[in-house]
Amino acid sequence: MPDISIWTDYFGIYMKGFGNTVAASVIALLGSFAIGTIIAVFRISSVKPLRWAGTAYVEFIRNIPLLLVIFVFYYGLPSIGITLSGFICGTIGLMVYTASFVAEAIRAGIMSVPAGQTEAARASGLSYTGTMRHVVLPQAIKIVIPPLSNQFINLVKNSSILGVFAGFDLMYYGDQVAGKTYATFDTYLFVALLYLVLTLPLSYAALRLERRLAGNG
Repeated sequence: MPDISIWTDYFGIYMKGFGNTVAASVIALLGSFAIGTIIAVFRISSVKPLRWAGTAYVEFIRNIPLLLVIFVFYYGLPSIGITLSGFICGTIGLMVYTASFVAEAIRAGIMSVPAGQTEAARASGLSYTGTMRHVVLPQAIKIVIPPLSNQFINLVKNSSILGVFAGFDLMYYGDQVAGKTYATFDTYLFVALLYLVLTLPLSYAALRLERRLAGNG
């Protein structure tokens, strides 16, 4: 049986890490969605430099480990005189990394929108930017809600890597409790339950939203 005292005695510490995990996840989620949307538009742009830049971003970031991305910010920036906390470096790295997957999901959604929609919008006088903003992207995002939801759930789970960089997240404080008590199983079991508190509602909300947009609930 799990030792419940490991959970109750250190509950405040767990909650501090839980709050930081939520903060990092929300910031990275919003940032990765914004960056990913821009990169997706770059990827299908008729302007070659933008298209090349978008392709280079996705292919490079998506094919290297998340840990390495954060290393660049945590260990690389001090070499040019910029020192940031583990929390900030981890959150930025998580944002940059997830944005590459978000970009590909949104690009797939954009490509799924019938070309006639774009042609009709341009014929009515909308600029390329206006067409993307008001016609194409709203439809594309609706199409790609399932893969986007999966990416955002993965983002929450990937936020545990902040613990490697003293990011003061849930995993970091879990390590602290385990180091003090040596009750590793009980400690990490509670940490796992707290991650489920975050991810299960996200999964349910994503499913509800998908059904609502599909007109089934």
